[in-house]
Amino acid sequence: MTRSSVAVLALVALTLALVPGLSRAAVFSPQTATLDNGMQVVLVENHRAPVVTHMVWYKVGSADEPQGVSGIAHFLEHLMFKGTDNMAPGDFSKIVARNGGNDNAFTSWDYTGYFQNIARDRLDLVMEMEADRMTNLRLSDDVVLPERDVIIEERRSRIDTSPGALLGEQMRASLYMAHPYGRSIIGWRHEMEKLSTEDALEFYQNWYAPNNAILVVAGDITMDELLPMAEKYYGVIPRGKDMTRNRVQEPVQHAPRKVTMRDPQVGQASWSRYYLAPSYNTDAADAAPLDVLSEIIGSGTTSRFFKALVVDQEIASSVGTFYDPVAVDLASFGVYAVPRGDVDLADLEKAVEAEIAKVVADGVTQDELDRAKQKLLDSAVFARDSLSAGARVLGQSLAVGLTVDQVESWPDRISAVTVDQVNDAAKRVFDANKSVTGWLMPPEGGPVTGAGAALPITSGEGVH
Repeated sequence: MTRSSVAVLALVALTLALVPGLSRAAVFSPQTATLDNGMQVVLVENHRAPVVTHMVWYKVGSADEPQGVSGIAHFLEHLMFKGTDNMAPGDFSKIVARNGGNDNAFTSWDYTGYFQNIARDRLDLVMEMEADRMTNLRLSDDVVLPERDVIIEERRSRIDTSPGALLGEQMRASLYMAHPYGRSIIGWRHEMEKLSTEDALEFYQNWYAPNNAILVVAGDITMDELLPMAEKYYGVIPRGKDMTRNRVQEPVQHAPRKVTMRDPQVGQASWSRYYLAPSYNTDAADAAPLDVLSEIIGSGTTSRFFKALVVDQEIASSVGTFYDPVAVDLASFGVYAVPRGDVDLADLEKAVEAEIAKVVADGVTQDELDRAKQKLLDSAVFARDSLSAGARVLGQSLAVGLTVDQVESWPDRISAVTVDQVNDAAKRVFDANKSVTGWLMPPEGGPVTGAGAALPITSGEGVH
């Protein structure tokens, strides 16, 4: 069984980017409670069908790993399916499936999550199983060491054989000079090969406790029905020790960096650049304008960069941006582009940099701002219709230290963003000294086996 973690990134951008432009009462309207042992409970009611999404988020991810044991957060995510005193290894997902549901898990830099989608009348079953493995996980070398081979193979298939993923990994390691966000979520191979049963148990015992977890349920249930179940299964688990996320902070950066990678699998070159950027935790005043900026310049075929580089100049076949502001510490703002035909990568880079310079020098217009807000507003309608979107948005946000009120008031902040705020935020984020540029190319004069462009992974991606 392969379990992964999601970076985020994209998830973070998806998270808050899915709930824009509405009055705060109209977003998810969650109800919250806290159990005596410190576990937070969040409910998003949705009575359109007799189903629920049950999620448990732990406030721990790969950025919390001790030095030298990278990948242990994701490895433990796999091992959580290896059984307890009450359940044989592998039975968790079989039982969920036998009851008509599905389940999975994910790990990112800031959190690890487990979820099940299942019929309302099976909620107590999955809740009992999830609570059981929160405290009763049983690990031995017999189950841990073979699973270590599984995650190493997962790294080989997802990262080591993917030039785009490898370049993205190298670029993050360069963007974050000291902060653990530069660490590979799945782990560095040479450290993964040494992960032990003791490493997994220590990480589990330190971080997996109700006071470090958030229960989020979305679907056909009321708080009066949910809370007694949460107290029955999770409320009886003793509170764990309080853990502090001691993150190394990023030093002042003084020079742009560049990572160039050639690989026979690359049939089409690509270009990308990551900038250090504020998150909603580090600078909420700039994060909301950057959400809007990303929408204006790099979201879809109607964006400013697409029109300039793909339609007008015909120098790129695709271009876009990404921004993931839901993080404990600093986030990143990215720009990527693929050259059209045999356009030289250096020429493409100059063209993209010229568009970035225009944004910094001339700013965005009121019309662009209004259209971006409307697009975000439209997407919120679909987010509220989704059973799982509210659970994911709230779980992710709370796991990085944001509050329910910050999630619910996000549309108000987006609505209040002005042209001047977007332009000021653009000038601050497009600082070359806080960036890394990636060139992904075929081998010079060598054989090419790949068919298309291999873009680096975006900062939000993680591992399942």
